[in-house]
Amino acid sequence: MTQPPKNPLHGITLEKLLNELVAHYGWEGLAKRIDIRCFKSDPSIKSSLTFLRKTPWAREKVEALFVQMRQKQE
Repeated sequence: MTQPPKNPLHGITLEKLLNELVAHYGWEGLAKRIDIRCFKSDPSIKSSLTFLRKTPWAREKVEALFVQMRQKQE
């Protein structure tokens, strides 16, 4: 029996994901990669989490960038 594909986001909270991205790219680097205001104008984890939880398209972009970053680290 084959295993289903492993979900790279399993067990990772949005806050942990965002903290890792900020540590890796910085706010300016995130803003260059994903053009959303919460990364450009007075960025904070709290305000970004609020926005990302309410905005599915932005969350998908952030999650995709996180998966891409993790794959490059392997």
